Amino acid sequence: MLPRLTAARAPLTERVLAIDEHARPIEVSIPAERALTLYVDQRELVTLMTLGAHPEWLVLGYLRNQRLIGALDEVESVTVDWDVGAASVKTRRGIDRMAERTAQRVVTTGCGQGSVFGDLMADLDNIRLDGATLTQDQLHGLLDAIRRQESTYKSAGSVHGCALFHGQHMLIFVEDVGRHNAIDTIAGWMWLQDAATQRGGDKVFYTTGRLTSEMVIKSAQMGVPIVVSRSGITQMGLQVARRLGLCAIGRAVNTRFLCYSAAERVVWQPTTNGFAKGTSL
Repeated sequence: MLPRLTAARAPLTERVLAIDEHARPIEVSIPAERALTLYVDQRELVTLMTLGAHPEWLVLGYLRNQRLIGALDEVESVTVDWDVGAASVKTRRGIDRMAERTAQRVVTTGCGQGSVFGDLMADLDNIRLDGATLTQDQLHGLLDAIRRQESTYKSAGSVHGCALFHGQHMLIFVEDVGRHNAIDTIAGWMWLQDAATQRGGDKVFYTTGRLTSEMVIKSAQMGVPIVVSRSGITQMGLQVARRLGLCAIGRAVNTRFLCYSAAERVVWQPTTNGFAKGTSL
């Protein structure tokens, strides 16, 4: 049973006056960052800084990736009201041990400052990722699709973009002030789709931001075994990726990239790239 959702999409940019390098006034667009305080069964949980492109998906994905909600049918409704900057979630049976499970908060790195409740490494050993692969041609097609994508970043800058792909076909593209918000929004969107789209095992996740432990864990929780970033990877992000057998690809621009882990998931094409076939990372 799907929850009832509002459709409270907010304007993504605002026009402001700035002064350019020639001391001339110029009208430009900037991202319209806003605060959204999340309440679950009337209990205040967290305040998210967001563009507000798809706040209901963001809320669902946040609860999913925080492991507070295990299934979509546990949620009765999500109501977003920008007049008061609040998102109200009503569950069907409440969240078991909510106070205990949200007592420890880890503030994570990155734009918009993300947070994760509890132990970052909890339940990692219970995650099983499918043996999906990605050809270099598919990776190049994916990066080309990102290059051609119309975005808030191109018009206003200062945001991160994330996308979900099936091969080189883009299923969804989301931007937000923080990459963790963008991936949570995609997680929420996946939950609302048909069974085939909900399965992450044959999908590839892309982000413009670096691959921190938080991003790798959230991708794995979505069941996605391959992540691609325009940026690099952190030491803890790499540790987690290797532990999970998740393929982490960074510095990916045009036809260039670095595969940091699970290179066996990449179908190497020597005519495209001179990387030795069968190399293990």
